[in-house]
Amino acid sequence: MPSTKLLILGALAIGAISVTSPATATAVPDSITLNQNGKLYQPFSFDHAQHILLIKECSDCHHHTTGTLVLDPNCARCHQNSSPTAVVSCKGCHSSTPFSPETLAEKRAHKERFHQDKMGLKGAMHENCIGCHKKMGTGPAGCQDCHPRNAKGDAFYSADRKGAKPAHAKEH
Repeated sequence: MPSTKLLILGALAIGAISVTSPATATAVPDSITLNQNGKLYQPFSFDHAQHILLIKECSDCHHHTTGTLVLDPNCARCHQNSSPTAVVSCKGCHSSTPFSPETLAEKRAHKERFHQDKMGLKGAMHENCIGCHKKMGTGPAGCQDCHPRNAKGDAFYSADRKGAKPAHAKEH
């Protein structure tokens, strides 16, 4: 069965490439659970392993790839002497609290930085994920596709009662 041998050889070749890839310099999670607003929404499990199989290149989603030097000419203007990237997680660069007093104080203290307008974690993930899904014509692109409400979320937004006041509305 030559096709079986080809499948085995192909799997071995893919495995060899994966083992030697710079992206394996750190542990890569198979899935990532996102639960930023667990009071109103169910946790969402991002299938990182599936995206790795489908997309192939880490740099298609990540600005930087673990173990590589800065290659983007716009970035290299300031980061030409930077060491290889050690972190590629979204939260490693994008703050989950972009408007916190600490984050705003850090920005005010370093007004010369180019990255003053860097979006927060939620914005970065939504722009990257939804943008790619729309471009590729596949994958979730609506809010509740990834973030289904829990019972408290339904009550808060009155999703199950037409015309009812939201649970958080105050009477006058």
